[in-house]
Amino acid sequence: MEKDIVISPSLICADLCNLEKEVALLKNAGMQSLHVDIIDPHFSPSMPIGLSTVEQLHNKTDMDFNIHIMSTMNEFFIKQLIKIKPDSIIFHCETSLHIEKMLQIIKTADIKTGIALNPATAINILDYVIKDCDYILLMLINPGYADGKGEEMVPYALEKIRDCKSFIKRRHSNAKIIVDGRVSMKLIPDLIDAGAEVLVAGSKSVFRKENTFVENYREIKQLINEHFNFTGGNCDEL
Repeated sequence: MEKDIVISPSLICADLCNLEKEVALLKNAGMQSLHVDIIDPHFSPSMPIGLSTVEQLHNKTDMDFNIHIMSTMNEFFIKQLIKIKPDSIIFHCETSLHIEKMLQIIKTADIKTGIALNPATAINILDYVIKDCDYILLMLINPGYADGKGEEMVPYALEKIRDCKSFIKRRHSNAKIIVDGRVSMKLIPDLIDAGAEVLVAGSKSVFRKENTFVENYREIKQLINEHFNFTGGNCDEL
């Protein structure tokens, strides 16, 4: 079984005082995709980085920037981010009154787009817009609470990924499934089996402090190779 899996390290798990250096290390380790969260305090208690930081960093690396907006002001952030020209912009349906309009603003700018769903949000909310989406991002934890010691992946995570995969197939969509939240070495095989194609890698995988980025990334690729006979051909391209 051959799978094309993207490992996308989460920028907010990096050393925020040394972002340029951290991103260079991630790139040198072999990763090409960078998951960038834009969070406002109305959506989540966490607000790690701002637009100016993302713009400056984008000018210092050729890694793919894949933006995940977690905000109550989707249109504002979408229009500001379009100026930066990231590779993709994903926003939450829970905070958007005009989902179709937001998708079209992004697509008109020739940027890939998608919709993020909080853990308890039903997939069928995407019924009429799924064909406009390049990505569906499934939050497997409640956004902004990842620093909580007791915060674990929701118990229905794998079921929701499988349901999303079936939903996409039934509607003849080409959308890829991104999973975000407590993506650990132990669970990577199960997540991919369920249908995940892009793994947002954080403190339980790429950013494990006991190893370097190179060692962690090598272990992830080896794990995928062993479990899925993965060739690694498209691992770094979102």
